[in-house]
Amino acid sequence: MQLSIFRFNPERDDKPYVQDYEIELRATEVMLLDVLLRIKAQDNTLTFRKSCREGVCGSDAMNINGRNGLACITPLRWLKEPVMLRPLPSFPVIRDLVVDMTRFFSQYHSIKPYLINAEPLPEKERLQSPEERDKLNGLYECIMCGCCTSQCPSSWWNPDKFVGPAGLLQADRFIADSRDRATQERLDDLNDVYRLFRCRTIMNCTEVCPKGLAPSRAIESIRLAMLKNSL
Repeated sequence: MQLSIFRFNPERDDKPYVQDYEIELRATEVMLLDVLLRIKAQDNTLTFRKSCREGVCGSDAMNINGRNGLACITPLRWLKEPVMLRPLPSFPVIRDLVVDMTRFFSQYHSIKPYLINAEPLPEKERLQSPEERDKLNGLYECIMCGCCTSQCPSSWWNPDKFVGPAGLLQADRFIADSRDRATQERLDDLNDVYRLFRCRTIMNCTEVCPKGLAPSRAIESIRLAMLKNSL
């Protein structure tokens, strides 16, 4: 298999470059991450993130042949050679395929991703009906890999102002939660020309989500909640 991988070490390189690798696949190598790990064993200067290898942690997100995804759940048989690997677009590069996600998580934390409820604690837990719990499906599964936000033009243009698809998906998760008591506060915070309404519904976010989620639908849900709240 032939791979072309983006390389950049700011301590050594004046500018980024692409390094080509050719590797004979083994029967046990099924996913892209399998090949990257073997290349890493041969060239320990290659840098990328990885952890769970099961599509749960989201750490090995990268741009694969022009499309964002997770290396650990990308089957090799899907890939057209030479496989071009780049860091997530629009994020500052730390080294090789590793990007700085500081701003991404800053936007995530700005939506207060936790339940807000000052009511006295119940004896056991705050209960939800099955119908109330079902409203969280398609929202809570986000693994914060950054694939959606990285492929969103609105995030490219206004990364410091637009919350981004991942952050807005999480915002909708708490707005939809029957146990949360800060719905109005959350809606007021997002009712801004940049924080929410900079989304142009291009759908790149939904297209590349490795978990099959739909951030664009969550963004529309927040807009509808605002409209309903204003009537």
